[in-house]
Amino acid sequence: MRTLPARPDSRCGPLAVVRFLGLVLLGALVGAVAALLAVAFVSVVLALNDLLLISPRSRMMFDHPGLLLVATIAVPALGGLVVGLLHRAIPEQRPHAPADVIAAVQTRRGRLPARAGGLSALSALVSLGAGASVGQYGPLVHLGASLGSLGARMLRLGRSDDNITIACGVAAAIATAFNAPLAGIVFAHEVVLRHYALRAFAPVAAAALVGYVIATNVLDQGALFHVAETAVPRPWEFVAFLAIGGLGALVAGAYMHTILGITRLAGTLPLAQPLRPALGGALLGLTALWVPDILGMGQETLRFATIAGAFGSAELLLVLVLKIAATGLCLGMGFSGGVFSPALVIGTLFGALCGSLVGQLNGAPQETFVFYAVCGMVAVTSPVIGAPLTSLLIVFELTGSYALTTAALASVTLASPIAAQLFGRSLFDIQLAGRGLDLSAGRGRAVLRSTPVAEHLTDDCVTLHPQTRVAEAVTALCRARHGEGYLVDEQGRYRGCVSLADLEAAREAATGPTGVDEVATLARLVLQPDTSLWDAMAALQDVTGEALPVVDPAADDAFRGVVFESSIARAYLAHSDELRREEHGTG
Repeated sequence: MRTLPARPDSRCGPLAVVRFLGLVLLGALVGAVAALLAVAFVSVVLALNDLLLISPRSRMMFDHPGLLLVATIAVPALGGLVVGLLHRAIPEQRPHAPADVIAAVQTRRGRLPARAGGLSALSALVSLGAGASVGQYGPLVHLGASLGSLGARMLRLGRSDDNITIACGVAAAIATAFNAPLAGIVFAHEVVLRHYALRAFAPVAAAALVGYVIATNVLDQGALFHVAETAVPRPWEFVAFLAIGGLGALVAGAYMHTILGITRLAGTLPLAQPLRPALGGALLGLTALWVPDILGMGQETLRFATIAGAFGSAELLLVLVLKIAATGLCLGMGFSGGVFSPALVIGTLFGALCGSLVGQLNGAPQETFVFYAVCGMVAVTSPVIGAPLTSLLIVFELTGSYALTTAALASVTLASPIAAQLFGRSLFDIQLAGRGLDLSAGRGRAVLRSTPVAEHLTDDCVTLHPQTRVAEAVTALCRARHGEGYLVDEQGRYRGCVSLADLEAAREAATGPTGVDEVATLARLVLQPDTSLWDAMAALQDVTGEALPVVDPAADDAFRGVVFESSIARAYLAHSDELRREEHGTG
């Protein structure tokens, strides 16, 4: 018996290699453009901060105290008004952020809208330039992701490739902003893709590498903080670093819930939505008259907080509390911006406060003060963004210090698990859960929850008028080879389900019913067109039958068709197989 030759797999061979190399080249191109846009974004923000008297240097050099007081209040308020008006042009009436990027990738919808992405970036530019206490990294991540999605859309790539190009833009943005290519690669996989497929690694790495090269050669920005030669921590200090991790999780929770709480409160204010950022900006400016450190991204505050003695304990506590409140106020009232940069500042202030208190308790010189500041930074940042590995790599790539990274590892060891159990994996996941997208059980369930049963709806079923005679109903079901019929009245409304077995029993009964409406209907769950595949699968656990009816309550319980049990099972297997192939680098 002659054996037929195996058919070559379309995912292997020279053509697949060419396609893969093309994807790597596209990743590098996306990374280059995203990095250049990030450079331009940061440069414009810094210029606006100097021009509008937000940066500490410009405020120090300004010779008119009265005008400075007016500008401190007016600039954030007017900036908030502009931001509110920009948001009216976005369909959701809010800026898009990293949470939207995660949702697009995890539900495999992809296709981030370019117009909303551009308006969100412009809104963030105005927010940061006007001194709002928000971050720059979130807008840069979304901008890079939108660019990657646009490239995939222009080339008409599939969903998996679209997700990869989105991750390329994200990695380039982080690599450019922090001068940290490894952190960019890991952030894209850890937070956005949430898998480590080999097929995605090379394009993402190419994008991060190109972003890093452009950042180091074009963007002449100072380091996030400077670390001189540090002493080696004493063994007992690692216990303190662990404690900072546990307490940092609570600080991160307070920070996240301040943002969420003020967001809910803002929704109840009797104020037009475009005016809410203006009110938030005015309140921020009033507070900044006494504590100007809360204005803007706070990078100068972060740098000083890593220096022993630059702030007293009371100052650290005051700025820490006000920075949490200011960021919650700005983001909750509608300013556009990220949560990453403020989390870095808040965490560093918290760690510096812990280091200051430890120094006061033991009376020893604080050669290791910077260790406490860095441990606090990662202990707060890691739970907020849900990226412990990224946080550690940022420390290592910024400082080049293995000792500092090891100390930070001690804090992350407790911070991320505790925060995940108490609050959630990240602020992004909490926000998405509030919008109905729960990622706590993984992307498989998220995909099924985002897929409505209407996509698998069919009219291949037998519909019966309630007055149809039993004998005629039996004949109709037998000819159609179905075991169930669905009662639908003159108005097209669903009235129940009857089985062929019950109809046969009624026909054989001597004094049985003559109309199908007199036969006992089955206890059958009813689906709606927007019911998810996940909920449909759960409903099937309590159903014995061939299909579930789909009824539209918005149209007076109109019968739309049925979804067969086999269709739901096939859809589940198809989605699972597609995700599996993507995560193993063959999708």
